[in-house]
Amino acid sequence: MTLRPPLDPGFRPIVLDWRAYLERARTAGDALLRIAVEREDGLVSAFVTRVPEKDAEPAATYLIVERLVKFLLWSRGGWRVHFLGPAVIGKRLKADYSEKGARAFDVRTMSRVYERPFEVVLPSPATFPEVREAVHFPGGHLDGCRIGFDLGASDYKVAAVVDGEPVYSEEIPWTPGEQADPDYHYRHIQEGLKKAAAHLPRVDAIGGSSAGILIRNQVRIASLFRSVPGDLFEKKVKDIFVRLAAEWGVPFEVINDGEVTALAGMLSLGETGVLGMAMGSSEAAGFLDTCGHIPGWLDELAFVPVDLDPEAAVDEWSGDRGVGANYFSQQAVNKLARTAGIAFPDAMTLPERLKQVQSLMDRGDERAAAIFETIGITLGFTIPWYEVFYKFGNLLVLGRVMSGPGGKIIVDKAAEVLKAEFPETAARVRIHLLDEKSRRVGQAVAAASLPEIVKSAAGAATGVRS
Repeated sequence: MTLRPPLDPGFRPIVLDWRAYLERARTAGDALLRIAVEREDGLVSAFVTRVPEKDAEPAATYLIVERLVKFLLWSRGGWRVHFLGPAVIGKRLKADYSEKGARAFDVRTMSRVYERPFEVVLPSPATFPEVREAVHFPGGHLDGCRIGFDLGASDYKVAAVVDGEPVYSEEIPWTPGEQADPDYHYRHIQEGLKKAAAHLPRVDAIGGSSAGILIRNQVRIASLFRSVPGDLFEKKVKDIFVRLAAEWGVPFEVINDGEVTALAGMLSLGETGVLGMAMGSSEAAGFLDTCGHIPGWLDELAFVPVDLDPEAAVDEWSGDRGVGANYFSQQAVNKLARTAGIAFPDAMTLPERLKQVQSLMDRGDERAAAIFETIGITLGFTIPWYEVFYKFGNLLVLGRVMSGPGGKIIVDKAAEVLKAEFPETAARVRIHLLDEKSRRVGQAVAAASLPEIVKSAAGAATGVRS
């Protein structure tokens, strides 16, 4: 590493260990390693690589393979992992990915998301599953009078859009993570939709973006609702968007905020092969492939490993070290600010701490600059690791962390790392930072384009009057 993050000198980018692992497999005599993850409706994603056949470093091999499984699980999503490789590794994975294992959080979360008991199975070559991916054509519908919304941790954005042009947009503060009553969430979302509707002659369709994991408009898990008790979550949160859709009576579609980030990238850039990455309260991501499809993967990069430093920060949700949320979010800014010597009142929230750091950045504070330099260098070493799992030519970075001059520092430092350390990736991937207005409300406008408007027999849109 010729460039090191100034506030995280122990950072150990996993991509370097990955490349060393592949070289060991090549020189030690290698065998086939196949991993598949199975999710809803029998969909299957697979990954094929090699494993050292005569392994002189079994601990290092297991570390990489386990991190590989974790990345696949949180990028693709699934309730079952199929592992075809060395039996000793497979047995250890079964133990770690169990209710009482080291990855119990992952097991419980995936079981909840897919509503199936989680398991790791060790199939034979004959029973290893075939790849079966979904093909979903995302949004991009610009006709008619639409409402778009984007639900974040500290504010939600709404936009009224007519034939692709926003006629109204607003950011509305709220505190969803602190609220135990789901009626709070329903009421605030509904009020925002009505505000946008007041600027339209009619409402033909509504599209939304939300942090969390959503399947078929159902909320399976989301930090926005983390204070809602389990019984109320099942009764009033899981189908919150289904109920809103029924009330409005128009095409209504809600997907993960990361997927909308990728869609916003396609609409803005006019190109496919987009990995969208939003650095907000956590790290959200979404992927649009080179054919312009959203594969329907989980894309929860907040939980994927990026750092192998044994002393890396522990994620508060999963208890795992070195995962994305602690490097590309407001959490990262808070962590690095402490290292930089910037103190905050205990009662100050993460969004408020970010604003203070950005205010210091505006005044030329070197400590604040070091925070964004650290995030940028870390990102530069992470992009080629993302390339192992995603085929993309455009990385679109959004979110509150990217606002102001700090965002440009992040992009510039990431590009510097790619040029110096990974020239082949630098030649393939372009990093895009949208203008300030697009960064802040572009999600809501892109979300508005999700549903296809139903036409009547006469060819007119069947919207509702505002």
